[in-house]
Amino acid sequence: MSSVDESLALIKRGAEEILVEEELVKRLESGRPLKIKAGFDPTAPDLHLGHTVLINKLRQFQELGHEVLFLIGDFTGMIGDPTGKSATRPPLTEEQVAANAETYQQQVFKILDKDKTKIVFNSEWMGKMSAADMIKLAGKQTVARMLERDDFKKRYKAEQSISIHEFLYPLVQGYDSVAMTADVELGGTDQKFNLLMGRELQKSEGQDPQTIIMMPLLEGLDGVNKMSKSLDNYVGITDAPGVMFTKIVSMPDTMIWRYYELLSFKSMDEIVGLKQEMEQGRNPKEIKIELARELIARFHGEEAAANADKGAGNIIKEGELPEGTPEIEVELDGQDDLPVSAIINRTGLAQNSAQAKDMLTNGRVKVDWEVIDAKCRLSVGEYIIQAGKKKIARIMLKE
Repeated sequence: MSSVDESLALIKRGAEEILVEEELVKRLESGRPLKIKAGFDPTAPDLHLGHTVLINKLRQFQELGHEVLFLIGDFTGMIGDPTGKSATRPPLTEEQVAANAETYQQQVFKILDKDKTKIVFNSEWMGKMSAADMIKLAGKQTVARMLERDDFKKRYKAEQSISIHEFLYPLVQGYDSVAMTADVELGGTDQKFNLLMGRELQKSEGQDPQTIIMMPLLEGLDGVNKMSKSLDNYVGITDAPGVMFTKIVSMPDTMIWRYYELLSFKSMDEIVGLKQEMEQGRNPKEIKIELARELIARFHGEEAAANADKGAGNIIKEGELPEGTPEIEVELDGQDDLPVSAIINRTGLAQNSAQAKDMLTNGRVKVDWEVIDAKCRLSVGEYIIQAGKKKIARIMLKE
């Protein structure tokens, strides 16, 4: 069992801010396993390395013997997190949320220990709330307090609309901490308002307020903007090994240590050693390759990592399955078949449903090397599905 000082050092690795550190130390000194909460709204079908910064921290808590509660915000996902948004987000349908949530569960266990992780859905308690309960919850905060949020403040001053339901989002996220009696909640630095709401609501319910650990938002491959699919500066964890290899090795040298600290499972002593090697003349590309292989092994296995450079940047050749092609299982959930558009969206071969539809309309999707159209549906079986020139996977459809 790690000492409190050793535990705290690991917890603080890469963290931007801890509120309140003294409270966390007391909890660690108690010796009991803590409830560690992190919430993810299933607003997209797949994750990129930026999302894994929080998941890696959850893994570290697991290694320290604590209980990880991976919260899938299937209820909040239908509201849409207004954080950092200049306009109201369109709510997702129940079907979209369910499909994305399934994919999340398949992906997070590439990092987390499944036996030590509890998957929780906030619809379990929010779905049971009556209108009276929701009004009571809404009464916990004022409009003035909500308008202190930077994004709401900017939209209000710019006379841009703010929907009433958006005010509910931080309240629901905060109430999740009450329902889960969380000891610690992890979130990005952009989530500070929502995370603090959890502390406030726990206090009002007579609970000890959770400790907040805020992790930085990982910059993308451009080294400037937050990693984002819309900016195309991301590394998807379902990207083919060769694609991952090419992307990671292409990042600016200035980002090497940022990525190592937040994404690698090497100790800080090992990372300091690598930094010294680079200062003494080791080629930065070699150090980026070392990180690329570690991350590819995590998501695709050791063999794929060893051979990733062979498929780096390659366009898929007709009839040739690249080394390290990911294998993904998809459940039919009681249906006889699924449309290909849903399959490529759910497995990350397309960024979203709109792109999936566009690719199918333009003849850029192949099943077992044959071009198919948007009407195509697949039943139980194994298929090679290619979307575009560089994305391909072996898909197993199961009942």
